[in-house]
Amino acid sequence: MSQTQRNRVHADVVALCHKGLDLSAFFEAARQVLERSVDFDGCCWLTLDPATYLPTSHVAHNSIKPEDVPRLAENEILETDVNKLAELARAPIPSGILNEATSGKPETSPRFRNVLLPNDLGPELRTSFVDAQGAWGGMAMYRKLGRPDFTAAEKDLLAGLSQPLAEGVRRAIVMAAARATETDEGPGLILLEQDGSVQDVNPAADRLLQKLISPPSAPGRLPNIIHAVAYRALLSARGDSGGLAMARVPTEGGNWMVLHGSVVGSAEAGRTAVIIEPARSAEMAPLIAAAYGLSGREGEITRLLLQGASTNEVAASLHLSAYTVQDHLKSIFDKVGVRSRGELVAEIFFHHYAPRLTSGSPLGPSGWFADQPESGPDT
Repeated sequence: MSQTQRNRVHADVVALCHKGLDLSAFFEAARQVLERSVDFDGCCWLTLDPATYLPTSHVAHNSIKPEDVPRLAENEILETDVNKLAELARAPIPSGILNEATSGKPETSPRFRNVLLPNDLGPELRTSFVDAQGAWGGMAMYRKLGRPDFTAAEKDLLAGLSQPLAEGVRRAIVMAAARATETDEGPGLILLEQDGSVQDVNPAADRLLQKLISPPSAPGRLPNIIHAVAYRALLSARGDSGGLAMARVPTEGGNWMVLHGSVVGSAEAGRTAVIIEPARSAEMAPLIAAAYGLSGREGEITRLLLQGASTNEVAASLHLSAYTVQDHLKSIFDKVGVRSRGELVAEIFFHHYAPRLTSGSPLGPSGWFADQPESGPDT
């Protein structure tokens, strides 16, 4: 694939981020873009909690049978295997080919033996969707058993799409949360007509706009940054700009807001939406820490363990000694009632995530499920 073709695919995926699509529609549109450049027979799309990298939803297309989806989750959480999404999310290259990761022996992978083979699938290419906030999702491409493997070029293409795909998932989640908000809590949503006039502003946007530090605008007009982000979204959707329409704006309280611009409907119609949300740090849902009586520091360590960090990586991230981390681990295991890291991850996933994943609970703007309260300090 030429660099021109790679750039075209990247631009097409970026354009999808501006269309205001819901998750299902974004996954379907992204699949159609990718299948024009990569040959695959089926795929699976997942959303991840960016705080823990644990799965929060799953959509299969011509791939894993519904009855085998729980088996896929068990592999991701419980079994030792290659190219797990949490592992790829933390890797320098967020994509991986199963055959390459197993040194040409895919049969050594429990996922290959227990999930792919029963579904007549062989070659697998996995990618995590990662941005500055963490991992928001991932996908697996499959080819039928006996077909040629994925190539290094296809792996590199998907790796290069990791960030815009993460942004697309994040925007779909936040847009859904903003549209569902009828109070001043949650993300703000501003809908603009083609001429820049305001069609609608939800209560949350009214509140958040008051906190922005921006030059005074004319009476009845929005701050210029809102229109700038909306205009950038139109340019990207029309293919005139390769960048994502977003901006970070300081608030009077010394924190930051993140603005996301998206096109509503067709780019030709010119209607846009701007989402406003506080810039938040990815944290493990506080209710999980509270459920086990974990301290703040223990919650931080648990979050990193769920992401797959080693003891030394946890120590470096939190500026602690490895011995201090080990002491905290003993306390965490005692409080949660487990004996190992694997049991810790399994306990939290199957108790807090799996029931909501199975029931299809909607996601909130932080990537955690919307059926529970969210919190997180502004950064």
